[in-house]
Amino acid sequence: MTYTLPDPGRAPTGEPGGRTETELRRELAAVYRLVAHFGMTDLIFTHISLRIPGPEHHFLINPYGLFFEEITASSLVKVDLAGRPVSPTPYQVNPAGFVIHSAVHAARPDAMCVLHTHTKAGVGVAAQAGGLLPISQHALEFYERVGYHDYEGVALNRDEQRRLVADLGRHPALILRNHGLLTVGSTAGKALLRMLNLERACQIQIAAQAGGELVVPPADVCEHTARQLEGTAQDDLADENADELAWGALLRLAHRIAPDHVD
Repeated sequence: MTYTLPDPGRAPTGEPGGRTETELRRELAAVYRLVAHFGMTDLIFTHISLRIPGPEHHFLINPYGLFFEEITASSLVKVDLAGRPVSPTPYQVNPAGFVIHSAVHAARPDAMCVLHTHTKAGVGVAAQAGGLLPISQHALEFYERVGYHDYEGVALNRDEQRRLVADLGRHPALILRNHGLLTVGSTAGKALLRMLNLERACQIQIAAQAGGELVVPPADVCEHTARQLEGTAQDDLADENADELAWGALLRLAHRIAPDHVD
């Protein structure tokens, strides 16, 4: 099967409306392969979901039992908000994945993509009382912009859903205490870029804590930097194309390392 990379003029990290399900499947499959490439997997036990625009509230999620490096566009499972497959599939859906992802999708219409990981650095920071510290530029993207959800056991309890979405609030990211990281985005590309930055922030924090006393910028500098990174800082230049350019580069990488993801 041949595959043409998305036209940069289509703003691949922009709103997904108007794009076909096939295009969305390919983008989500690319994200799965990229998460595997960057070493952010936990066997078969984490998930990335993507809402398909429309009144049906259907979303795509990984087939339970496949490694991320095995996932293709056609193998993704389309389910409803009750976790029921809406088209024939030989695969199952992980119950814990359904509990977390369906809750976020139902509560946040803007969260078209939900990405959840259990990395060593992510869980390490999630286990710290201080949470994510504002000690790197990567971390400052999330300054006062990340929620925290206390650990309640394996995410199999539907009652936990309302507490989880309340803790996420309107934030673009959530740290699940003793568990891992979660990011959301209006597209798969935005959720991935946020996770890459949040994961790097956690890696930097773990490394810095092993080296001695930490330097923390003043609160006003932290807030200003966060506004710069989200493009809302007044009188500062804004790199408006950064996400689109980075996502385009990531798609090219996915096509090089795993061209079969589009199948």
